[in-house]
Amino acid sequence: MNPAGLRGFEAILLHDMPGMDFRAAVPERPEPVEPPRELVAGFAALIEQEMGFVALHHALAAWPGWPAYAELLGGAFLYRPRVIRGELRPGSAYAPGARYEVTRAHIDHPVLAGVPDRFELSDEAYRHELFMAEIEPLLWRGPVEGRFLSAMHTVRGLPDPCERSAAPSPVPIGWATSAGKCPVVVLQPRDVPGTFAHPVFGAIVGNALRWVASPEAREWAEGRHRTIAF
Repeated sequence: MNPAGLRGFEAILLHDMPGMDFRAAVPERPEPVEPPRELVAGFAALIEQEMGFVALHHALAAWPGWPAYAELLGGAFLYRPRVIRGELRPGSAYAPGARYEVTRAHIDHPVLAGVPDRFELSDEAYRHELFMAEIEPLLWRGPVEGRFLSAMHTVRGLPDPCERSAAPSPVPIGWATSAGKCPVVVLQPRDVPGTFAHPVFGAIVGNALRWVASPEAREWAEGRHRTIAF
């Protein structure tokens, strides 16, 4: 994950969830893992070279011990309470196999090319931290048919402390943000294979990759003047 290793590539698709030890023998698991210094330096160098990023689903939970990573994506899914921007925030929640309607933003954006005004998905929904002032919403989620569960209690094998109703709607589940001159697109869905097979969602992922790799996207990111210290 550095310019030498990614020479010739114009965009990176993140769908991994590193940075946590789920096997740690501590009551507060998962235990955050510090990112290797080489990885941090590599990311910083990629930002300087204006690499484009697209992040899917689980990537929002990655590297909870690395604040710059959440800033890069414009939000974070928390498996345990964590201080974000100086404030202690609770653990996040998820609704497995949720069914919901997705509405596209009423803007002319390359990521939304050919996307209908509305479509339905059956996928895992999140309740998570989102930096609304730092993002441009592209897709909105409507009411969720399903119960939200505490990720922290699930991982620790504990009973959920309360019934969690559906998150207030509409909620952004697709957005664009930036880091330096690097354009970033985050798409919260993609827990199950059927979501990639969904013709609309598949087209959105393709649109996002093409856009973040384009000069127009880098120009857009530069105009936002958003700097992240890695």
